[in-house]
Amino acid sequence: MKEQKKKTGFHGRQFALWMAALILGGILGTLGIGWLNDFFHFTAAVYTRLFQFVAVPTIALAVTTTLAQLGARKNTGRIFLHTILYTLLTTAAAALVGLLLYKGIQPGNLPSELVQKGSADVPGKLETISYYHHILSVIPDNILTPFSSGNVLSILLVAVAVGLVLAVKKESGNIQILFKGILGMQEVLFALIKALVWTLPLGILAFAAQLSAQVSAGIMIGSLGRYVAVVLGGNLIQFFLVLPLFLLLRGLNPLRVFRCMLPAVLMALFTKSSAATLPVTVESAENNLKARKEVARFVLPICCTINMNGCAAFILVTSLFVMQNGGMTLSAPTVALWFFISILSAIGNAGVPMGCYFLTLSLMSGIHAPIGILGIILPIYTIIDMIETAENVWSDSCVCAMVDHALPPGDTSASEA
Repeated sequence: MKEQKKKTGFHGRQFALWMAALILGGILGTLGIGWLNDFFHFTAAVYTRLFQFVAVPTIALAVTTTLAQLGARKNTGRIFLHTILYTLLTTAAAALVGLLLYKGIQPGNLPSELVQKGSADVPGKLETISYYHHILSVIPDNILTPFSSGNVLSILLVAVAVGLVLAVKKESGNIQILFKGILGMQEVLFALIKALVWTLPLGILAFAAQLSAQVSAGIMIGSLGRYVAVVLGGNLIQFFLVLPLFLLLRGLNPLRVFRCMLPAVLMALFTKSSAATLPVTVESAENNLKARKEVARFVLPICCTINMNGCAAFILVTSLFVMQNGGMTLSAPTVALWFFISILSAIGNAGVPMGCYFLTLSLMSGIHAPIGILGIILPIYTIIDMIETAENVWSDSCVCAMVDHALPPGDTSASEA
């Protein structure tokens, strides 16, 4: 038992290796060596693509096999209800923190000529995308489209449907053969994930170098001041105060949970995609946090799709900021309405880079607000997106830990099946 724990735990040596890669990459990125920066950019792109490659089958197989194994067991509904409850609570808390900071700091209006200039920087034609089409795109029109397009919500929908069918028809001999094949595919997938995680220090080195090179070049330097303080401040308060408080209230040690899930949080910081980070999140939850497989492989794929703390805060704060600059009155009913819109929109957002940005753009264009402000925000959104994604994955980790803690101890029948 001790030997097994030693092999799977996230201990001091592994932590030191990750931190060394982070620091070394940050230093090398500031040197401004062209060919070296090109190499780091290529390496970071390779790692991002590889994790995106395994993320799609991770979502599909994890939800499918877990539902098929749990079937109509009493724990299935319990796990799902706990997941939804904690997701709603943490997402609402994030939006509330953002709202309170916005009211406290009170970002001022931007010069009208700056807003008009920013309109030219808004990504082309994206302002015509409606939230109606965003919802409609979740409904798959064939079996391949969700997987080829990487539509996380569609994949989740298909996986839930297949998992429930496997659970209902589990007495069929053909279904049993099919299920064994799916389990075999999942074993192969998690072997690939472990191999990727083992080589991840090289990826962290490249990600850190790429980021420091961008900062050195001045790409992410902005002048929006108070708005940026509200967005980033809200994320940091949610990350370091609110989510640990949730864990403490459930009788969990926030430092222990964070240390166990640190690989996933760091991965999210650089990939800016909770969906692409999902393989590392699941691996960290099972091997480091020691969460039950039935919980980790069911809760985390759902959370990476609907548990968007950082996105809820960004949508609310940015929407209020844009409407304020458009001359709209931010009355109490209006603010309350957008508080709930931000929560619901974040739940329906895809866990991909810049997902919150495009969704906010769609919402603001739908009410004819001055979307040029989103063009001004765009150059600094990279750093906002990084911190938001890290917060989202940290929240996913907290939800997983709380759900696992809420189940009766020793109840691992489904995971051992």
